[in-house]
This record gives sequence, C-alpha cells and structure tokens, in this order.
Amino acid sequence: MNTRNINLGKNNFFYFLVILLSHFFIFTSSIGDQIDIGKNVDIKILDKLSSKNKLLNVKVGEDYIFKNLALKVLKCQNSKFDDNPEITSYLQVRDLNNKNNNEVFIFNGWTFSSSPSIQAFDHPVYDLWILKCY
Repeated sequence: MNTRNINLGKNNFFYFLVILLSHFFIFTSSIGDQIDIGKNVDIKILDKLSSKNKLLNVKVGEDYIFKNLALKVLKCQNSKFDDNPEITSYLQVRDLNNKNNNEVFIFNGWTFSSSPSIQAFDHPVYDLWILKCY
C-alpha cells in the first residue's frame, strides 16, 4: 500500500475540515449580527371583563405580577431583516389562583408579534401581546 497517498488523503481531509469550520463560524456570526437581544419587553395586556388594557414593562428574567398572573420573559429578540422587525419572546405565565401543582404554567412558549395566533396565549380573562423588545 502506498503511504504517500494515505498521507495526502489525510492532509486533504484536514484542509477540508478547516475550510468547512471557518465557513460555519463566518455564517453563524453573520446570523448573530442580524438578531438584537433585548433586556426589557413591553407587553400589552387586555382584561376582557373590564375591556381595559395596560402596558407592562417587564425585565427579562424577572417575575412580574399582574393581578393574578405571574409573567416571566426568559428571552426576547428583534430580527433586523426588514423595516418591520419580527419580535419574538419566550414567555412563561402562571395563574396565581390555580393551586393545582399538575398545571404549573398556563402558557410556556415562544410568542411572535406578527403572528400571535401561532402560539396563542389562551386565558378566559386576559389577552396579551408582545409590543417591543429593547
């Protein structure tokens, strides 16, 4: 067996791997430049019984108590792809009146400002929308 061909194949594989990894890191850094991660979120909440709405300013990572709801935003980000950026946030909502330990969160998931129906927050008394991430 020719060891020169084996060594040449090993070198070519190593160079291919280096080029592939460098393209991966360049691609992921360019994607990261187009996402803006925020520290605060503006949430509009509607009380369906009184037909009154309120604007809440919630800090990412902190619990915010609104009447009988506990809101916690774990992450929010703005995309910079177009003039009207998509605002996404990961939101957890607990109902403080519900003492049932089997149902910890009444909502736990991603919310999208342009399409709130994709992951709908379903509560008999309240509706909420993500307005701003900054």
